[in-house]
Amino acid sequence: MSIIAEQPYIKIIREVSSVKKMEIEHERTMYLFSDKIVTEHREFSLTDVLDLSYRKIGVAGGILFLHTNHSVYSYTVKSSPHRFINSCKEQIKKS
Repeated sequence: MSIIAEQPYIKIIREVSSVKKMEIEHERTMYLFSDKIVTEHREFSLTDVLDLSYRKIGVAGGILFLHTNHSVYSYTVKSSPHRFINSCKEQIKKS
């Protein structure tokens, strides 16, 4: 099974100690296959995916929303995910 599209996203981990507060950015990638979307810790069957949407925040980034039968999952992105979203919607129509 080959990768159809990729979308980089970030996960921000906040650590607080008695002395300081730190924010650590973990760079991750979301992958689209012909039958599923795979993230670092989750796998979504395309039959469960209802829609994908994007809300721009700031100058370059925003939030990618993955709407499924079970819930809505949000992913912080630094670049526009429109190519990834269009590829996903094409695959959803095929399945």
